[in-house]
Order: sequence, then structure tokens, then C-alpha cells
Amino acid sequence: MKIKLMAAVLASGVIGAAHAGDSANSITQEEVANAQKTWGDAIVAIGNAYTKKGDYKGLAASTVDTLYGYDEGTVLFKPTKAAEKQFRLTEEEAVSYFVTGIEAEDHGFAIQPWTKVRFENSGVIIDSDSAVAMGNYYFTDANTGKEAKAEFTFGYVKNDDGKLLINLHHSSFPYKPQH
Repeated sequence: MKIKLMAAVLASGVIGAAHAGDSANSITQEEVANAQKTWGDAIVAIGNAYTKKGDYKGLAASTVDTLYGYDEGTVLFKPTKAAEKQFRLTEEEAVSYFVTGIEAEDHGFAIQPWTKVRFENSGVIIDSDSAVAMGNYYFTDANTGKEAKAEFTFGYVKNDDGKLLINLHHSSFPYKPQH
């Protein structure tokens, strides 16, 4: 059964297309790394705007609109600190998570604030027109200087302009077994 399935996949050209790299929509490791850096820098910038009494909510809305693919289609977003409303399927819900707003449980993840975000990818899978990265990311607290570690899975697609957008964002704290 597996051999027949693999033969069908090979015959379809899906695997070849995934590694060909000649498609206008192909995504590179560098683009994924740049998207991660841009996202981390945006989280820090939102916190800075909040601290300096700037338009942090406008910046958060612009960040979500610019970095996430809500205008392109479905975005699956499961924030780290979401329990009552676990999934944020609209732009407004995503902005609320980052800076407070429409969801009562939101305390503004991005307005913590953080001074640095760094990604450590466990792995990145690149397909012909999409990519998925999974690993740990670390947020440096502006008040204590300590890092908070969270686990992430981000999915990316390119829009018609060739811009990488997040269409999957899952984040959680590492599992701590009960003793």
C-alpha cells in the first residue's frame, strides 16, 4: 500500500516540485528565518510603543494585517496564553491577544513588554508553495531580563505579491509533568 501511494505521489510530480526551487512561489530557508525575525521584532516594537505611550494598538493591528494571511484565507492561530478562547480565527481576535481588546482573558502578550525574541528551529519543512517551522522561541522580559521559553509551530504561504504570510501559528509552554 505504501509503495503504491509513494508511486502515485512521485508520478504526480509533487515531490519533484517541492524540491525544484524554480517556482515563483517557492519559499526558502532564508525567507522563513527573515519572517521569524520580522515577527519577533514586531512583538518587541509593540511593547516599546506601549511603554512609550505610543499607538501600540495601531501597530499591533498593522502587524497582524501585514504578517498574517487573514486577508488571503484561513489562519489557524492558537496563542500561548489562551485558555477560554483557545483559537483566534479573525484578525481582530489576534490583535486582542497581542494588546488586549475583545477577549476578556487577553492581557496583551506583546505589551509585556519584551526586549528580544529569538527563534530556535527544531526543523523547517519547505514545500513548493508553503513552509512549516517548529521549535522553541524565547522572549526576554524587559523588567527582569529573564527569558520565557515557549514552543511554536508556524506555517507560511506566499501571497500573490510574493510576500511570506503566517497561516498557522501554534504556541504553548513546555509540558511540565505532575509528580
